[in-house]
Amino acid sequence: MTRVAAIDCGTNSIRLLIADIDRSTGTPRLTDVVREMRVVRLGEGVDATGEFTQGALDRTFAATADYAELIRRHGAEKIRFVATSASRDARNRDVFVDGIRDLLGVAPEVISGNEEAALSFVGASSVLPILDGHEVLVVDLGGGSTEFVLGTGAGVTAARSVDIGCVRLTERHLRNDPPTPEQIAAAEADVDEAIALAGREVPLERATAVVGVAGSITTITAHALGLTEYSPEAIHGAELPIDTVRDASSDLLGMVRADRAGLPYMHPGRVDVIGAGGLVWRRILEQVNRLSGGRVTTATASEHDILDGIALSIG
Repeated sequence: MTRVAAIDCGTNSIRLLIADIDRSTGTPRLTDVVREMRVVRLGEGVDATGEFTQGALDRTFAATADYAELIRRHGAEKIRFVATSASRDARNRDVFVDGIRDLLGVAPEVISGNEEAALSFVGASSVLPILDGHEVLVVDLGGGSTEFVLGTGAGVTAARSVDIGCVRLTERHLRNDPPTPEQIAAAEADVDEAIALAGREVPLERATAVVGVAGSITTITAHALGLTEYSPEAIHGAELPIDTVRDASSDLLGMVRADRAGLPYMHPGRVDVIGAGGLVWRRILEQVNRLSGGRVTTATASEHDILDGIALSIG
């Protein structure tokens, strides 16, 4: 057994997984010790300005300081801190890198979109039997970017990261509450362009199953299931018809923020951006259904994602 600490720092949230890795069976297995998530909105304003704000950095550093204490308390032997979309975009990332190194003792790795995609696939595929006999498209819908990864039980076939995410599209287009038809149309045009860009490298038409990961997708799944609280056990592995997911996504997009805030499974840090997440997810599923000739009719949600992939990647 090796105890490791993985941190995934995205555009909207920063997450920690402290886990024990058992490699004795040949296939590494994770046993959770601590799994936490904080919404810090590190990517606030980055799409427009190209820089982190001081407020966003302060929130992220405060969460990291708390995580550092948990890592010390639980005796993790190795740490890997991975930063994704917002950190790739920000000109002043050196301030972020130096601050994290001072707090944690290791430098954050600002990884490429393709590495992000591969880690997401590893995390999702480590626990979902759906990979057996399928060419699975794993979609990681984040705050600043979305990763498309096609693969099988043997590993990744093709991957592409594109710059569409719930924070980026909310800031760029969905400014009204609820958004206007014109704003929705402009956001959909961005999403369609990004899907086409991903499709140049990832043969989406070959997918026989779709798995969605990250907070937007799991929250949409909770809405589609009509949960009375956020339940990872109910959400993980839930396979729903695309029509059901599309209706849930459209419902969240059309709600005013006050109504979304009242939903029992809604994290406060997702209230203002979940509508954009729904817009992206429904559009991706519609396009994959069309491109596959109607073969893909359901979507499966996974609570295990890039965070698990980071933990499994620690040697």
